[in-house]
Amino acid sequence: MTIYDFKVNNGSGEEISLNDYRGKVLLVVNTATGCGFTPQYKGLENLYEKYSEKGFEILDFPCNQFGHQAPGTNAEITEFCQLHYATKFPQMMKIDVNGKNESPLYTWLKSQKSGVFGSNIKWNFTKFLIDREGNVVSRYAPTVTPEAIDADIEKLI
Repeated sequence: MTIYDFKVNNGSGEEISLNDYRGKVLLVVNTATGCGFTPQYKGLENLYEKYSEKGFEILDFPCNQFGHQAPGTNAEITEFCQLHYATKFPQMMKIDVNGKNESPLYTWLKSQKSGVFGSNIKWNFTKFLIDREGNVVSRYAPTVTPEAIDADIEKLI
């Protein structure tokens, strides 16, 4: 199984295949609009602007599991991100990343790279870097800023 075997729903609720991203470097991140790490959206957008034309994509999965910091509908979350951080990268439908209702994609991502505290996602803005072959290369804690992983992305581009 690879990341390309999964299907997810975009922010509009339409099912998309991650196979559409085959051959690209991906950064998969669970986000929240009311979190202390929310300003990382700016750094994520900067990475997207810097590398998107070179085959880089960010897949943003809002998640309300941590302190209920991603309230609102998918449309409201997208509007917030675009208004406050001018985000242009794809935002997916809100999901769970831990527990009985967790997204199968996140079950797989966590099986590929455990975090410091085990396989569960600790908080918002946990990031997974995936190479052009669909391999999970790195997992970054929420405290690791987008700017801090720029060099890792550049190596894969």
